[in-house]
Amino acid sequence: MSKGRFYITTPIYYPSSKLHIGHTYTTVAADAMARFKRLTGYDVKFLTGTDEHGQKIEEVAKEHGVSPKEYVDKIVDGIKKLWETMEISYDIFIRTTDEYHERRIQQIFQKLYEKGDIYKSHYEGWYCTPCESFWTETQLKDGKCPDCGRDVELTQEEAYFFKLSKYQDRLIKLFEENPEFLLPESRKNEMISNFLKPGLEDLCVSRTSFDWGIKVPFDEKHIIYVWFDAVCNYITALGYPEIQEEDYKKFWPADVQLVGKEIVRFHTIIWPAILMALDIPIPKKVFGHGWILLEGGKMSKSKGNVVDPVVLVERYGVDALKYFLLREYSFGQDGLFTNEVLLNRINSDLANDLGNLVSRTIAMIEKYNGGIIPKPKTKGEYDEDLENLATSVWSKVEERMNKLNYSGALEEIWKLVGRTNKYIDETTPWILAKDDENKDRLDTVLYNLAESIRIISVLIRPFMDKTARKIWVQLGIDEGQGTGWEDIMEFGKLESGIKVHKQPPLFPRIDVQKELKELAGNNKNTEKNESKNQKKENKKSKKKKEKDQISIDDFAKIDLKVAEVIEAKEHPNADKLLVLQLKVGDETRQVVSGIAEHYKPQELVGQKLILVANLKPVKLRGIESQGMILAASTKDKLTLVTADIESGTTVS
Repeated sequence: MSKGRFYITTPIYYPSSKLHIGHTYTTVAADAMARFKRLTGYDVKFLTGTDEHGQKIEEVAKEHGVSPKEYVDKIVDGIKKLWETMEISYDIFIRTTDEYHERRIQQIFQKLYEKGDIYKSHYEGWYCTPCESFWTETQLKDGKCPDCGRDVELTQEEAYFFKLSKYQDRLIKLFEENPEFLLPESRKNEMISNFLKPGLEDLCVSRTSFDWGIKVPFDEKHIIYVWFDAVCNYITALGYPEIQEEDYKKFWPADVQLVGKEIVRFHTIIWPAILMALDIPIPKKVFGHGWILLEGGKMSKSKGNVVDPVVLVERYGVDALKYFLLREYSFGQDGLFTNEVLLNRINSDLANDLGNLVSRTIAMIEKYNGGIIPKPKTKGEYDEDLENLATSVWSKVEERMNKLNYSGALEEIWKLVGRTNKYIDETTPWILAKDDENKDRLDTVLYNLAESIRIISVLIRPFMDKTARKIWVQLGIDEGQGTGWEDIMEFGKLESGIKVHKQPPLFPRIDVQKELKELAGNNKNTEKNESKNQKKENKKSKKKKEKDQISIDDFAKIDLKVAEVIEAKEHPNADKLLVLQLKVGDETRQVVSGIAEHYKPQELVGQKLILVANLKPVKLRGIESQGMILAASTKDKLTLVTADIESGTTVS
């Protein structure tokens, strides 16, 4: 019996000739959630697709000497092939060039025009073609696009406008009364402070300077603005406005819309305003996740610093890549990708922990019981602890998944993986097997191991479906034999008497250094990055050696002063940074510090810290930092160095 319906969407992707691991991250996250909801009893609709209109598509197609449609057709085939490779279980793949979508967009545009929420005027302002974004003079950063940092052009043309300003107060109320509408919290604060509070201007929603797009139904020299066209796909895919029964009635409003943080503005200001104008419900939740970064910053084709997911899948398997993406990074925060981090995670969690657990268990059942899963007999020490953990993990996983905490959900599952491995060491089956008097106890231990692995296999299904099925083969079971979500709430569902089947290791252990060299040789970009990393490490090592001993003259060059925090706020462009205003005697200094994971801004106001006052100012993610504050760090915790003396005092 269905628990209800669940509608999840990813953004529809610009048809680039190279989707990198950052795009894959969003879709893998959506896929895991869709699989999880299906497994736990929901009727799921999962949408993804491609955003194919706009000026930049037209320009790129001209460069290739083909029509825009010919260009995007070829690219979209590659995107669909990538999602097939990644085993993405989407229900709808929408293209904004689909005839039904174009027709429904025109109907929506007509409806808002007739209502008076769209009107004709004249646009003069700045436009970023790569981002397809309009900007005011005050929103530009150093005269460039605040999102991508590239040049903008001054555009003057007749245009239709959507009355976005009309919905400003309703949008503010939406954010204030629905704290779960936009997560994480930092994204909400950014939208309110950077866009809503300063005041919204009406949005230009048509262009006349190019031809590739959906025509305004009542004025065909105008093309509908690509972002108006794109965001409405979430409802046109369900039939709106033509068919307001069936899928639309069943699945709208969306339960979760996953978007990259760079397009949160379109999805939480423009999109809900359009829905308000249409008098239809707002999505329940929009989640703006962070970026996967390389040392050069955000991945982008123009920078030449992309990581190809297909290469990683071919070398390590789709489940290993999916696990890494969802376990390594906190969804919502930025994360740094390196090949070494990937390989170490695969070795430690998948090869050593999970793979070794399954291999050892199957081997012991074959060796000590002829390959037959025994019937449990004599209970002993450690059994109850293992059983209690095994039958309680599902609720913790549900709790974390419902909060989009993928990494936390996998962490809970791996607690059971670790506990089961520990159970082997505690019960020592190889010793029990030496004495026939311990046969009953050995049977129980072997059964408990196999049963725990069955439960683990179900828990990992949303993240690594292929691996779960490989485990079932080794346990000798098929789907339906204790493989449902409700089957992991009880210990003992695995039938005894089943023959196990030993298979190759789930995740062969990787020689990390050898693999890094091969990856570097196969990918020029990787080679450059690895070389850069190595140079940095060598430089650090050299500096460390040089810093082993310093003279008193060297130390005297450092100007340490006591500084009082008078203001602290989040960095607008980096989740891990805080921007501090420090009182240093009669002077005020601005310092950008990477302490956001350890301190909340409100905790810092009034604290007196130690400032390195004579460092050369630098810009960190676009904001100048005039010094550095001192902190002590352990493996898991960072603590600021404080002093209870007057600000401005020199420390010597």
